[in-house]
Amino acid sequence: GGTTSYFEDNPVNENAKACDSNKTEKPHIYTPLKEIKADFLEKNQECYSTSAPLNRSKSLHQSSTEKQSRSLAKNDRELQNGFPKIWTLLLGLLISVLLLYVLWSGMQDGTSSRRDAEVLQEFRARMEKLENTYQSQDPSLWRKARVSLEKPLNSSRVHLQPAILLLTAGQEAEKALRCLGNEIANAFASSQNATTISINGVDKAVRDSDAVKEEVDKELSSGFSEGKKVAVVHRFESLPAGSTLIFYKYCDHENAAYKDVALVLTVLLDEQSLRKSLTSQEVEEKVRDFLWAKFTSSDVPSSYNRMDTDKLSGLWSRISHHVLPVWPEKGLPLEGCT
Repeated sequence: GGTTSYFEDNPVNENAKACDSNKTEKPHIYTPLKEIKADFLEKNQECYSTSAPLNRSKSLHQSSTEKQSRSLAKNDRELQNGFPKIWTLLLGLLISVLLLYVLWSGMQDGTSSRRDAEVLQEFRARMEKLENTYQSQDPSLWRKARVSLEKPLNSSRVHLQPAILLLTAGQEAEKALRCLGNEIANAFASSQNATTISINGVDKAVRDSDAVKEEVDKELSSGFSEGKKVAVVHRFESLPAGSTLIFYKYCDHENAAYKDVALVLTVLLDEQSLRKSLTSQEVEEKVRDFLWAKFTSSDVPSSYNRMDTDKLSGLWSRISHHVLPVWPEKGLPLEGCT
């Protein structure tokens, strides 16, 4: 009257049990040897066929893992071998660029040095010719002029300020003053294959100071920007007082608009002649007092067309680097200077 439960055994479990039984079950003493051997081989074959899929899957997984590991290791070796090659190439490229730069700089320096030497030689030759022509002048004029003007001719050095020459003379040497101002300026310009800016203060004497200031500024800035290397300003004392303040811009010690150029200013004094016995300091003081009298009045007017003593002091400190007297010359042509 009870119920009967029936369970189906898993074939794999049965086989496993069978396999286990092979290991423990002992043959019957009466069973023939051949039958025992055949039965043992049959059961082992069944065990192998059951576990083979599991072993094969495990083997394939291990094989795939080993291949990936070998591939990663190979990639690592390739990367490790590639990095030194890249850095070697980059280092070689950098060294090549540095060598080319050094060679190029050397060539540029050599070219610049040769050009400076040629320009300097040309300038000195022209100044020597002038010295032979203007034989009445003091030797210190030529020496100071050369020292001042040779500095801007050296393109390899840092130019801090332009070269400034102020030539002065009495009435008897007016022609020599004008001619010598032109000649020195042209010698400086011609040695550099450049031309000269020429400004005449007498032509601007009676005009409005602001208008003259703007005009002079335009002439100087446009000329220097176009490659001209020197400006000669004749009769500086005849310019309207206020207009001369524009030379702050071009003659400043540190902030001049153009630093590799030269300016030659001439001042014709009221007195008939300058004594040759005057020292350099006495000549400088004479020109300074003359310009003070020309550009200022006793009550120091505040008009924008005038100049006060403070402004003139600043201007004078900028244009009085070399104040050189000019003596009369015999044999100068009536027209022109050469």
